[in-house]
Amino acid sequence: MIDTDCRPMVALLNEKSVTADRILVVDDIPDNSFLLKILLEEEGYQVEVADSGHAALAKIEAQPPDLVLLDVMMPDMSGFEVTRQIRQNRQLPFIPILLITAHDQPKASEGFEVGADGFLRKPIESEELLDRVHSILPPRHKSS
Repeated sequence: MIDTDCRPMVALLNEKSVTADRILVVDDIPDNSFLLKILLEEEGYQVEVADSGHAALAKIEAQPPDLVLLDVMMPDMSGFEVTRQIRQNRQLPFIPILLITAHDQPKASEGFEVGADGFLRKPIESEELLDRVHSILPPRHKSS
């Protein structure tokens, strides 16, 4: 006799359909990435970290995230250049990008020119960060 009970498969499919949104945090300072990762994971997001622009581009091309939080000032490649390369890559889906910067307002225009969707100023306030992230990726109900 063949088991025709589909409940386990339906449960598995439902579980897969509610997987957490993926966020890529890009910062060359490990402490900054760690703090953002912890804060976002507590909100139910799946968080990956890249420590350079080149590492970020490789991760994005391999598996595009749902959101990128990208530091502007990095040694090998600025966040502006990473944003420009993401936007010029027609193989990638649209990915929202929030730039993290300590710069003054005139630099913000450069970020928007290359395709950033917004800015967060350092030092980052957790409430502002979560408000911005939730506006792009609304939180899903956490299972207890």
